Amino acid sequence: MSDLREAALSASAWPFQEARTLLEERLKGEKPAKGYALFETGYGPSGLPHIGTFGEVVRTTMVRRAFELLAPGIPTRLFAFSDDRDGLRKVPDNIPNQEMVRGHLGKPLTAIPDPFGTHESFGHHNNARLRGFLDSFGFQYEFQSATDWYTSGRFDQGILKVLEHYDAIMEVMLPTLGEERQQTYSPLLPVCAKTGRVLQVPVLERDAAAGMIVYRDEDGSLVETSVTGGRVKLQWKADWAMRWTVLGVDYEMSGKDLIPTYQLSSKICRILGGEPPVNLSYELFLDDKGQKISKSKGNGLAVEDWLRYAPPESLALFMFQKPRAAKRLHFDVIPRAVDEYLTFIAKFPEEEAVRQLNNPVWHIHNGQPPRPESGLSYNILLNLATVCHAEDRAVLWQFISRYVPGATPENAPFLDQLVGYALTYYQDFVKPKMAYRRASEAEAAALADLLAELEGLAEGTPAEEIQNVVYAVGKRHAVFADLRAWFQACYEILLGQEQGPRLGSFIALYGLAETKTLLRRALAGDDLAL
Repeated sequence: MSDLREAALSASAWPFQEARTLLEERLKGEKPAKGYALFETGYGPSGLPHIGTFGEVVRTTMVRRAFELLAPGIPTRLFAFSDDRDGLRKVPDNIPNQEMVRGHLGKPLTAIPDPFGTHESFGHHNNARLRGFLDSFGFQYEFQSATDWYTSGRFDQGILKVLEHYDAIMEVMLPTLGEERQQTYSPLLPVCAKTGRVLQVPVLERDAAAGMIVYRDEDGSLVETSVTGGRVKLQWKADWAMRWTVLGVDYEMSGKDLIPTYQLSSKICRILGGEPPVNLSYELFLDDKGQKISKSKGNGLAVEDWLRYAPPESLALFMFQKPRAAKRLHFDVIPRAVDEYLTFIAKFPEEEAVRQLNNPVWHIHNGQPPRPESGLSYNILLNLATVCHAEDRAVLWQFISRYVPGATPENAPFLDQLVGYALTYYQDFVKPKMAYRRASEAEAAALADLLAELEGLAEGTPAEEIQNVVYAVGKRHAVFADLRAWFQACYEILLGQEQGPRLGSFIALYGLAETKTLLRRALAGDDLAL
């Protein structure tokens, strides 16, 4: 373990870079006074957990595990904090009983009846969905509710500090607001005792010593209230700063769109006597057209969408790679992500310690990735499904068991999962777009040449040897400007796609006899889609 820790000190993977920053710059190599390093992720429970929620928790967990290797003497905790004390501003489009919920706008989410009828409030329902979502991936975290912290009094000292430093906080906030908003802004939002709504009203009088404020209620009356015991809710930026201060949050990442918020909250945190956490600002996801993904536009890819076609490890890898770079998140990236994961898994056992720590699968599997099973790629399976027009796993397994002797769904369960994922992806995305074309006269001559070469090979010929034959055939036919053009012609004529697998590996898997039959059919002008 000491050797591994030594390797971690020089590992270049971004979770180790973040962990070293936390350990060396914020904690100065020492255990915090509270006894542990605190990692936090935030969640707005007005909607259901989404792919961004997964990304933030899995990335934070990666930093946490890297930190634990670097600083084994410092315990860690991860808080998944739900802002369920926020007032609901609008009714979500994807819930039942919308009219009922509309009558409770402005109230904290935990004070609104559950439109699904399963929990004591809308906030409790969505919090349960969050916990179930995180638990399904095996994340280790401690759930925290803003409602609980506010109403139990555990935030009271932090709120009293906000009241004490009210003017200094206003000096930070007012220059960032429009003229009209400046007239009504207050970091302290009273919770109306009569209606239960969180009120966006100015504070007219303050008594920091007594912990009291006066505001004008919606009915025009002046109301004096304590700021403790959950009788107020802080505005978002002040709330974030107060939470960092009270909890002693050491590390929290956030989206690029929250950089200005993080900067303002950091100023407020210091006013309150705290120190802002180490922060990583990650880039947002883009759709296939390069546009920012928006839940309201519906142009995104949900976690359940990804998991329909690929294992969660591949999604974790997608989140690991270049968190500070904007990435396109759409269905076309899934096969590549799976194959990249398989490549990293295959490399891991042969790597030395430092390279293992930089390998994404160390971070995905907390240092203990499973051993690879077969060497078959997701794209190979997709193309096998394509050429077989497969409808069920048994068809593909007939070829797999021949290519990987002894492999069965029982002793290669991850491969069997990939077979199922590939079949689903083929049915939903590949099959509808398949467009075979006939070979030109010159292309037909090349395919005939390939057929003749394959006739001279024995069953069981290694994939690499077959690949060399394919290369040689493509090079000696002038109709192809380069080998890429030759491969593309094979894909379009034989598979009905513009892109495809490494042909040597594919032919070895599909079988020489089956490949020769496919070539004969293509040369005869048969419809390969049938």
